[in-house]
Amino acid sequence: MWDWIADYYIAPIGGVMNAALPANFKLASETKISIHPEFDRDLENLTDNEITVVEALQLQESLTLKEISDLINIKTVQPLIKKLIEKKKAIVSEELNAKYSPRFQSFIEISEHIQTSEKLENLLNELEANKRNEKQVNALLKIVDKVKWNEGSQNPIPKKEILAEEIGESTLQTLEKKGIITIFNAEVSRLVSKLAESKEIKALSPSQQKGLEEIKSHFEEKDVVLLHGVTSSGKTEIYVSLIQEMLEQGKQVLFLIPEIALTTQLITRLQHYFGDLVGVYHSRFNQNERIEIWHEVLKNSGKFRIILGARSSVFLPFQNLGLVIIDEEHENSFKQFDPAPRYNARDTSIVLGQLHKAKILLGSATPAIETYFNAKENRFGLVTLTERFGGVKMPEIQCADLEKETKQKTMKSHFSSFLVSEMEEAFKNKEQVILFQNRRGYTPIWSCELCGWTPTCKNCDVSLTYHKLSNALKCHYCGYFITPPASCGGCGSRKLKMLGFGTEKVEDELAILFPNIKIQRMDLDTTRAKNSYQQIISSFENREVDVLIGTQMVTKGLDFDNVGLVGILSADQMLHYPDFRSFERSFQLMSQVAGRAGRKAKRGKVIIQSFNPDHWIIQKVMQHDYEGLYNQEILERKNFHYPPFFRIISLTLKHRDKDVLEMGSITLGKNLKAIFNERLLGPETPTISRIKNMFIKTITIKFERESSPKKVKDVIREKIEQFLAMHDYRAIRVDIDVDPQ
Repeated sequence: MWDWIADYYIAPIGGVMNAALPANFKLASETKISIHPEFDRDLENLTDNEITVVEALQLQESLTLKEISDLINIKTVQPLIKKLIEKKKAIVSEELNAKYSPRFQSFIEISEHIQTSEKLENLLNELEANKRNEKQVNALLKIVDKVKWNEGSQNPIPKKEILAEEIGESTLQTLEKKGIITIFNAEVSRLVSKLAESKEIKALSPSQQKGLEEIKSHFEEKDVVLLHGVTSSGKTEIYVSLIQEMLEQGKQVLFLIPEIALTTQLITRLQHYFGDLVGVYHSRFNQNERIEIWHEVLKNSGKFRIILGARSSVFLPFQNLGLVIIDEEHENSFKQFDPAPRYNARDTSIVLGQLHKAKILLGSATPAIETYFNAKENRFGLVTLTERFGGVKMPEIQCADLEKETKQKTMKSHFSSFLVSEMEEAFKNKEQVILFQNRRGYTPIWSCELCGWTPTCKNCDVSLTYHKLSNALKCHYCGYFITPPASCGGCGSRKLKMLGFGTEKVEDELAILFPNIKIQRMDLDTTRAKNSYQQIISSFENREVDVLIGTQMVTKGLDFDNVGLVGILSADQMLHYPDFRSFERSFQLMSQVAGRAGRKAKRGKVIIQSFNPDHWIIQKVMQHDYEGLYNQEILERKNFHYPPFFRIISLTLKHRDKDVLEMGSITLGKNLKAIFNERLLGPETPTISRIKNMFIKTITIKFERESSPKKVKDVIREKIEQFLAMHDYRAIRVDIDVDPQ
């Protein structure tokens, strides 16, 4: 699979290995300098710095490069070390250190020689005879109870459990000295299992049962099946039934999800059915925890037969994979953007499944156009669920006309009067509300009313976003931040205004409109901690929060039973993004967030705020018409040579010198154009032309699906290698992105 990724995504195999293995698996190497075994103590012909190093090496067995650098106060010490080696005064060695260290814990058990109740009773009587032994007697009785001691049989318990019973360390040491208890260290897992009793799998509804049978029927002929089910149609229960069958056959299951946030709810649901057979693997786990999951998957033991994970879990060493489920398969979170390999976990997992002769199930309410095209062309099986579980109706979607409300002056901050009245109604009915705004921070642009100046990042060509909580203007690309300026940097005016709004501002202004409701925000700023997703989702599930405001995190498969209203605050932002997939993505985001409404008993309501309510995408969302979107989009894609009819490879060139980059991109563009002709677009300057002080140019190659991808990639590799061999352009960085998202 590594070879396939390296070849398909034009990535070095070392980069693939780097992405595949947890960091702590890799051995760390450190250069050590020590005295030469033939050192003759002659310090003539040595410089002062060389003498200092040699004298230090005579006192210490070895020194690292950093220690030598600190010793002589020189940053680059390699030339000095090289001279010492040539003069036979020093030698160099590499010391390898394993980063992974197993976790050990102290345990307590009753000593082996106390085999019978009679011996234990005699021992207690001896101790009780002396009043000074009262603490020891108390401790021993607690230990006997905790280890469930019975005629020699027992379960050792963690020492910390006994210490938590207000028993002192000195008391335990005394019991150990007397040979009554044994304290020992043992390796333990870092993966804490919080298990409930496994529950019986729910019976499927007639439509779910029909869908399951259709999937199995397709699996007889095809390896890949698309399950296109509307939001809340019960796709997860179908997944559970398929997983159960695989476990009965002794197979492993990979359940891929796009967002870490989803694991919180999904792991709870899956553990209800499968207990500790479910393992979770994603980047929020520390490196040692990831290694332990890796070992369990490799052993193919009884533990972690089901892996629920984000895109990196495709690299786990499965031994007997039977089923791969890719939930919300349309999500671009499955695509790795930086660094290489820029793989798509959905496509990679299909290859992984085929290597294992496993079946692959793709699930989505709004499939990617390319996936649906493959299903329509009969390359994949297609199963459709058109009704929600329990007969609940699809949410009623309405549009608030922002242009009309702005003219009539009925807007309340960034909320239309229509949305405000619907929120009031929801709160009156004790229902919860989700508000979706796909931009974090407080306000994206500060601007001078007189000259139009806006504060921008010093490293990137982007305006800074204001964050009220930290009172800072931040760059979302490189992390640069400044305190908000008191006056305009262009003309000195103090008339600075804020334009636009993010989730932080929505939270702020909603609190003014509804002072008595509880509000929670879910975006990158509030979910940086390891368990923050879980805490936010749990408080919303437990109805401790009335309104959840979020970015696209709230659109991805979350299941809440009391959401009566969903508000999409700015649909136009998504529609006008300069990308051939912007209409498809807008439909997916709006449909997915709309699907959070009315999922259990009552039909929900969705309000979309837009200055263009008649836009055909908004109309398709309101009609729940995915087929209509697909038919229109597939026609556009065919006419303008985009996937699924053409393949795309994108080249991104970066350099600190704008002029060098300009000349270099033109040179590479000409070399490629000689071969690809009109299939090549660019070089072009992207919307954001500089990030982290690197100027950017892009070249896009579109070629027919019938063409040999291998030949095309071989040509691209060859031309890039020739280009980077030129002296003037060897410092230009060229990133290759196959099938960009």
